[in-house]
Amino acid sequence: MPELPEVETIRLGLERHVLGKRVEEVVIHSARAVRKLADPAALEDDFSGRRIEEVARRGKFLWFALGGAPTAFVVHLGMSGQLLVHDTAPRELPRHTAVTVVLDGGAILFVDQRTFGYVHSSPLVETPDGLPAGTGTRLSALPALASHIARDPLDPHLDLDAVVARMGRTSSAIKRVLLDQRYVSGIGNIYADETLWHARVHPATSANQLSPEDLGRVVRTAAEVMGAAVRLGGTSFDAMYVNAEGQSGYFARELRAYGRTGGPCARCSTPLIRQVLGGRSTHLCPRCQISEQRAQWIGSGP
Repeated sequence: MPELPEVETIRLGLERHVLGKRVEEVVIHSARAVRKLADPAALEDDFSGRRIEEVARRGKFLWFALGGAPTAFVVHLGMSGQLLVHDTAPRELPRHTAVTVVLDGGAILFVDQRTFGYVHSSPLVETPDGLPAGTGTRLSALPALASHIARDPLDPHLDLDAVVARMGRTSSAIKRVLLDQRYVSGIGNIYADETLWHARVHPATSANQLSPEDLGRVVRTAAEVMGAAVRLGGTSFDAMYVNAEGQSGYFARELRAYGRTGGPCARCSTPLIRQVLGGRSTHLCPRCQISEQRAQWIGSGP
């Protein structure tokens, strides 16, 4: 499933190619892609003839802000969704194309093999803090569809102290907290494991056993890890994740924990192990990641 770095990589590609272009037509090829809309014709009615002014993101939600539109054009990629830009609308669509957005200079294709993703026309609501709603937007207007999730670690307006305070009030395992989009958004299984390896925190450690300083360090580490992933175009394990230009990302080469069961820890050479936590595969170093019994200490190091 694309996580924050992959969605941000796609957002950046879209921003380069479609800002200022006018939507001429929205063509729906798959009813499942618009299953959240009571009236799929809203996509055409709300957006045709309007120009794309912003390509914004909060967590794993992407949206286009179009001039004068009463709603935002929202895309959630689900497990396998892709947003591909073309200089001209292709005559032959790729397999699994669900929606085509025809522009006055090109097209955006929403392609989704596993069909868990969707597009939506969502009303805009004000952010509770009155600040810009996410990355890529100057507006304090957030799609209602994404209003239930918190800001993400790469959001310049994230209130770290408030996030840490909320985390410190729960006894849930720190990995579960990182995956819970109500605390911080955009983190999935890959980047939760990577964050906790870099921070030397055992995934099963209760959040309220960690000090505010340690919780802040975990969130900052998540931002550092995911920022590095964005710079390398995200993590591609197969052809399902590509950027807006159809290219794979290279962060898989930099993974230190996720998917490396049995391989040596890059810090201490101890074989990495896999455990199941909350039904999710969890990858960690049994030696240098702090155990839940020693939650008062976090080691230094890379």
